[in-house]
Amino acid sequence: MTASFTRMDESTEAQWRHITEQHFVNQDRIADRFLMLLESLSVITDGFNTDQLTHCLQTATLAERAGADDEVVFASLLHDVGKSVTVANHGPIAAEMIRPFVREDVYQMIRVHQDFQGRHYYQYLGMDPDAREKHRDTLTPEQFALAARFADEWDQIAFDPDYDTLPLSHFEPLIRRLTTH
Repeated sequence: MTASFTRMDESTEAQWRHITEQHFVNQDRIADRFLMLLESLSVITDGFNTDQLTHCLQTATLAERAGADDEVVFASLLHDVGKSVTVANHGPIAAEMIRPFVREDVYQMIRVHQDFQGRHYYQYLGMDPDAREKHRDTLTPEQFALAARFADEWDQIAFDPDYDTLPLSHFEPLIRRLTTH
């Protein structure tokens, strides 16, 4: 069955039940799309010492080796997938993409990560290196601490082409598990 309506206000309950069933049948597509977006980052360097896929893999590797839980590792891996579209607001883009699969503090960690990471370079761009402080009133203390740990201990140091970075295939089962309900 394929829905035959051309306008939603002409649809039926049976059509929407079928569409909903198809969403569940095609749940693997979510992981496939995340993997595709990550792979697309392999051609983006934008002047960095590593491509953005390597950077994401390295960030996730560092988080995993530090004992971060699966949702934090997943988010660390996907934190820059928004750069496949734009650098300007890549954090909020990535955060919205992973939101259905992570808890609120992990979502917030990714949403604000650029301002938190800015402590390490914003001053070179004439921006406020303490931009993370503007989030102190909107995040819980635990969310703020997690975002700071992510930015300071994993994300900002993940540009080393010689680091023993785990491959994407290592993280694929995690992506598939967390995106399949």
